Amino acid sequence: MNLTGPHPGWQERTIQLLGEERFSRLQNANVLVAGMGGVGSMAAEMICRSGVGKMTIIDGDIVQPGNINRQLPATHSSLNQKKAIVMGERLMDINPGLELTVLNEFIREERIPEVLETSYDYVVDAIDTLSPKIYLIYHTMRRGLRLASSMGSGGKMDPAQIAVTDFGDTYNCRLAYVLRKKLRKLDVHGGFKVVFSTEQVSREVVIPVEGEPNKKSTVGTSSFIPAIFGCTLASIVIRDLVGE
Repeated sequence: MNLTGPHPGWQERTIQLLGEERFSRLQNANVLVAGMGGVGSMAAEMICRSGVGKMTIIDGDIVQPGNINRQLPATHSSLNQKKAIVMGERLMDINPGLELTVLNEFIREERIPEVLETSYDYVVDAIDTLSPKIYLIYHTMRRGLRLASSMGSGGKMDPAQIAVTDFGDTYNCRLAYVLRKKLRKLDVHGGFKVVFSTEQVSREVVIPVEGEPNKKSTVGTSSFIPAIFGCTLASIVIRDLVGE
């Protein structure tokens, strides 16, 4: 038995579901996932497990104790390790045949056009920092690439209020509201799918922070809502890629 390579039957249930022809579309697809937090790490793993043949993942953060309640790369043994590296190793363990590019960096505005020079079949935005999120969306739309984006999953507890819609049709989501104001100035009004929740966030679960370069506050977050957001993003990508 080959103990180092992929088991020949590991994709048989996906092929049984999709058929050979549609599954081959996944094998030939190239997907970018930006952000390896609670949402992005789950989206990346589900896309990998579905058989997508080529992926790029991006994150410049390290695993911190506060990540352990919800993020796939976060365990006590991975504390202070780089999230992108941990997730890269995990994805390659799932599919050793995956063509994977790992970008261990905080993606900046000036870097985004260079990253998007690759002809991705889908871009997944799971970034939680406002500026790079805005410009990833802007440049992705400008290049005519398919995009699925996560809105705010923090402070939520009710999975029944999670929905998929066009960005322009979101409501009751503070992050989507702020993004709409910023993106309108860049002439982006919609045209891409988002996962969002209509659940209202209590002010009591939002705490201001100081000394953090990429955030002004932290939001209490459940273990399961970011995971559902990530799985839903993956479902958008996979269904679009196979033509559903």
